[in-house]
Amino acid sequence: MLESYVTPILMSYVNRYIKNLKPSDLQLSLWGGDVVLSKLELKLDVLEQELKLPFTFLSGHIHELRIHVPWTKLGSEPVVITINTMECILKLKDGIQDDHESCGSNSTNRSTTENTKSSIKPRRIQQAAPTDPDLPPGYVQSLIRRVVNNVNIVINNLILKYVEDDIVLSVNITSAECYTVGELWDRAFMDISATDLVLRKVINFSDCTVCLDKRNASGKIEFYQDPLLYKCSFRTRLHFTYDNLNSKMPSVIKIHTLVESLKLSITDQQLPMFIRIMQLGIALYYGEIGSFKEGEIEDSTCHNKDMLGNITGSEDETRIDMQYPTQYKGQELYSQQDEEQPQGWVSWAWSFVPAIVSYDDGEEDFVGNDPASTTHQQKAQALKDPIVSIGFYCTKATVTFKLTEMQAESSYYSPQKVKSKEVLCWEQEGTTVEALMMGEPFFDCQIGFVGCRAMCLKGIMGVKDFEENMNRSETEACFFICGENLSTKGFTYLTNSLFDYRSPENNGTRAEFILDSTHHKETYTEIAGMQRFGAFYMDYLYTMENTSGKGSTNQQDFSSGKSEDLGTVQEKSTKSLVIGPLDFRLDSSAVHRILKMIVCALEHEYEPYSRLKSDIKDENETILNPEEVAFLEEYIPTRHTSVTLLKCTCTISMAEFNLLDHLLPVIMGEKNSSNFMNTTNFQSLRPLPSIRILVDKINVEHSVPMYAEQLVHVVSSLTQPSDNLLHYCYVHCYLKIFGFQAGLTSLDCSGSYCLPVPIIPSFSTALYGKLLKLPTYWTKRSQIAITEGIFELPNLTIQATRAQTLLLQAIYQSWSHLGSVSSSAVIEALINEVFLSIEIGCCYVAQVDLELLASNDPPTSTS
Repeated sequence: MLESYVTPILMSYVNRYIKNLKPSDLQLSLWGGDVVLSKLELKLDVLEQELKLPFTFLSGHIHELRIHVPWTKLGSEPVVITINTMECILKLKDGIQDDHESCGSNSTNRSTTENTKSSIKPRRIQQAAPTDPDLPPGYVQSLIRRVVNNVNIVINNLILKYVEDDIVLSVNITSAECYTVGELWDRAFMDISATDLVLRKVINFSDCTVCLDKRNASGKIEFYQDPLLYKCSFRTRLHFTYDNLNSKMPSVIKIHTLVESLKLSITDQQLPMFIRIMQLGIALYYGEIGSFKEGEIEDSTCHNKDMLGNITGSEDETRIDMQYPTQYKGQELYSQQDEEQPQGWVSWAWSFVPAIVSYDDGEEDFVGNDPASTTHQQKAQALKDPIVSIGFYCTKATVTFKLTEMQAESSYYSPQKVKSKEVLCWEQEGTTVEALMMGEPFFDCQIGFVGCRAMCLKGIMGVKDFEENMNRSETEACFFICGENLSTKGFTYLTNSLFDYRSPENNGTRAEFILDSTHHKETYTEIAGMQRFGAFYMDYLYTMENTSGKGSTNQQDFSSGKSEDLGTVQEKSTKSLVIGPLDFRLDSSAVHRILKMIVCALEHEYEPYSRLKSDIKDENETILNPEEVAFLEEYIPTRHTSVTLLKCTCTISMAEFNLLDHLLPVIMGEKNSSNFMNTTNFQSLRPLPSIRILVDKINVEHSVPMYAEQLVHVVSSLTQPSDNLLHYCYVHCYLKIFGFQAGLTSLDCSGSYCLPVPIIPSFSTALYGKLLKLPTYWTKRSQIAITEGIFELPNLTIQATRAQTLLLQAIYQSWSHLGSVSSSAVIEALINEVFLSIEIGCCYVAQVDLELLASNDPPTSTS
């Protein structure tokens, strides 16, 4: 009977992740076609071991679990798993409390019995599932594959919470559904065939709400902030490509998510917490947290001993896992490879990706008649890494910054409420975030967007500069514009995604990926990136090549003293950022809002995730022989960053109001923040004199050794290090500016600027500087320069009349509070004197041109 094969599969999943289940009751319910389980607790240790997250679960509950199995239509209708209300609370693993903590006490109070069950590797299914002579093995294998590929998962009311210090980040998703689709991404019952080795799935998320609140010392939230994200819906498409029908794992995995509208809201109290979450992601990526620290190897060994000791547990504790084994054994094969050597976030993410889709050896295990099943684990180890493409696409995103203030109710016993006011808005169109990786040796991330702009909203610090009664235009409110808009650019940001109808996957062909660094740089140039996006483009590429063919490693060991370890691994890390044509206007409204955000971001007492190591020289010097030095000189890994700005226009206006004496001391750390409120009425100044700066191109290049401490430790110990080795012991920075020019302009009452009066004609310049890494290692080498700089300026001309100089001085004084600011009448007189001569000159030239055009005879020249 089919029940004898399918039931153990479903039961193994349920029993593996849920506590205190009775297998007999569960089996009877499954044979009836429907299972309803209530008030379930998740096995947190099993989730941590399988997901290998850098977080630990504090709690996990499922209110109701429903499983529907259509036994009569198992080959044409999907098995539906419905979870109603699932809540999980997570926290970051710290250095004292990690997976290896099983040697001592466990903060989550998990029982030894649960650790025993999770540590035992399940046996094969043929021990429990009888063999039916009426069902051929090939049929059962095909049917099980179809059932697994078409399982529908529905989660209603998913609640995830992350807590750290005083931060409470909660994600609430009203509904999430995952199901199999056909070629047109419509719901269908599909399977992999010899002609179409592709499996497609869709995950729809409805009404996602993200909240970020602050809790007090007792762990309670006194008042709730506005949600970061409120009722946002998005959809994810998954595309798995297999090499053949017998493939246990996809060769290409694509997971792309599209959001039509993303509206984020950040208050001044949420901003420090939001930045803290961003820093957490960066620290996890670079492996600064989440890995074993010094002195923790012994704990890891103790943890392994506990796992071995748990195998000898009682028979009752092991019977369930032996009878209902886990189907995805390939997941264990891939996840166990990195357990002994924890690494950064990339290693964790990569080890998790295969576990999502691998349903490998278990298929033959269900049958029990395949003689080749004994070699599956060896084959799984030899499988090559799949190509994984992850993409996030957003049509339009809006980020609003709000200032909050406490507002007490009329009653004494009524709780305080938070009132927020919008002061700044960022709008962005055509956003793309794509990551491509193939194992750890290749990782590429590209980020770009088509256009963006920033606008001022309402008043700030008591200055009512953009209140509704001011009747100021949207052009005046917008102080930053970059790139284009989707109406003119089109949907180029979706190029080659699963949401692009022109992509190879949507046209029945297999996509090709560039996994070579040289070919990658030739294809994804700055010009190609700006043609696709237009406003911003970033390409981060990391490659690791093993020249000796001994396998990949994560870090080159400079201090090992072994020649076979030096020069075998070549790591390359490059970041290229390009910012398209932008117009940036710095007036009083924009400057005060930007500085207010900086002040709010600094109002926290969070400890950094990683502290800079003290610059203390290690007395144990490493001496290399000439052969090892030659190996070292062949290749030294570096991190190279390039930033390019194209066609920049910056307009600095005279300050219409100036409250910088209350903001700058807070930013400089001289005093604490105070909620200063201006009491004077705001009056816009028109015409408004301004300085306009135009730059054709700015290029900044920065390079730093990837493993500076190890490199400097070795090179500084050499008697006569070569110039090449010394070059890589420095941080190098290049700055190139092309076509820089500046002039005076004026903003009139209509919101337009007049023709600029040139003050500094166009010129170009360059600057180079280098800084020695870890100077304390070079105390015995006084001849080695710590810093060095080169400045190149072919020519520079500054031209200004007396009136232009006085107007520049007035603009400077309006921002610096130095000296008395000129009155509006004096400023208007200066503006008329500066710009009137230009207008008269333009009118005279135009009049001469008209006279020449009106003449019938062309002008003749006389000798």
